[in-house]
Amino acid sequence: MAWNEPGGGGNQHDPWSGGGRRGGNGGGGNRGGGGNNQGPPDLDEALKKFQDKLNGMLGGRGKRGGNGGKGGGGGKPRNAFALPGLLLIVALAIWAASGFYLVDQSERGVVLRFGKFQEVVTPGLQWNPPLIDDVRMVNVTRVRSVSQTQSMLTQDENIVSVEISAQYQVADPRGYVLNVRNPELSLENALDSALRHVVGGTDMIDILTSGREILGTAVASRLQSYLDSYGTGIRLQTLNVESTSPPDAVQDAFDDVIRAREDRQRTINQAMAYANAVIPAAQGQAQRIVEQGQGYRESVVAEARGQANRFNALLTQYQDAPAIMRERLYLDALTDVYGDTAKVMVDVNDDAPLMVLPMDRLSRGGTGAAGSQGDDRVSMDPQLLERLSASQADGSSDSRSARSNGISREGR
Repeated sequence: MAWNEPGGGGNQHDPWSGGGRRGGNGGGGNRGGGGNNQGPPDLDEALKKFQDKLNGMLGGRGKRGGNGGKGGGGGKPRNAFALPGLLLIVALAIWAASGFYLVDQSERGVVLRFGKFQEVVTPGLQWNPPLIDDVRMVNVTRVRSVSQTQSMLTQDENIVSVEISAQYQVADPRGYVLNVRNPELSLENALDSALRHVVGGTDMIDILTSGREILGTAVASRLQSYLDSYGTGIRLQTLNVESTSPPDAVQDAFDDVIRAREDRQRTINQAMAYANAVIPAAQGQAQRIVEQGQGYRESVVAEARGQANRFNALLTQYQDAPAIMRERLYLDALTDVYGDTAKVMVDVNDDAPLMVLPMDRLSRGGTGAAGSQGDDRVSMDPQLLERLSASQADGSSDSRSARSNGISREGR
């Protein structure tokens, strides 16, 4: 028969009980039945036991009776400070346990005690009293970035649009937390100020063309000086000028100006290349002419010095033997005059026909001269040849006599 069927009589009991029935008077009676068939504990009874033990620890009067009355008077008097002390100990334990925290390797902790800077904690397990110290974690290894796009006025009163980006890290956690209220906003304002200052002192053409690198360097230097003066604790890593462009309304005109400037630069480069090719050639030719002039001057001077030395040597010999030197000089002069002159012998005898002998061909040596001389002699009359030979001999003797007479006359 089931435990909850009607007609079960006094044997009814729930399956979770210990096998017996509860006491009929509602007190805290014990369970009946067998002791081996035990179910789950009664939560109400367990809570009452814990409350009785706690009352005993705090000086209560013992357990309550089965009819709800107080127990006997054997309990200890209650201690009024026991419960607050226990609660205080538990609260202190919880407070102390909540003060432990872990600082990551990439972070630093800025400790503020009642709002005043205390220290900067390093990575590892740390403890600070809660509600007294305020620990603010700052990541010092992460690279942060900020970018801006601004339209501003240049030195030559033109408007340009500049897009710039900056990467930075936290170098001083204390300054980053305490010196400025909003470091990122301060960085953006400082970047805007530095950019406008540099662009305001630069011409538009330099910003849009070759001056972008100089612009980035100048802005980075000025921005870092601003951040240091503010004490933000930020160290600038890189600063990049992403783009520079004129306003959209004048973009086409500016492109035309850029193309014209490029054409001008290309023409200048071509002219410079031509000049670099022509100028060295002209300089080399001029140097060659100068060296030729120097060589000619040295040769003329050397020749003049040689002639002067020769004249001095001849003068010495002439002073020793004047007659001999005069005859030698006379013969040398005739040799120089008649040596390169064509000489022709003409027969002027009335009895014979006119005959011309080229003396320069007759006086040549070698086979060609002999052959030509032989050919001339073959074509001549033998008698004429004898007569010419005799006249030549007489002429040579007369010339020698005349020469000797001339030399003697000069000697006299």
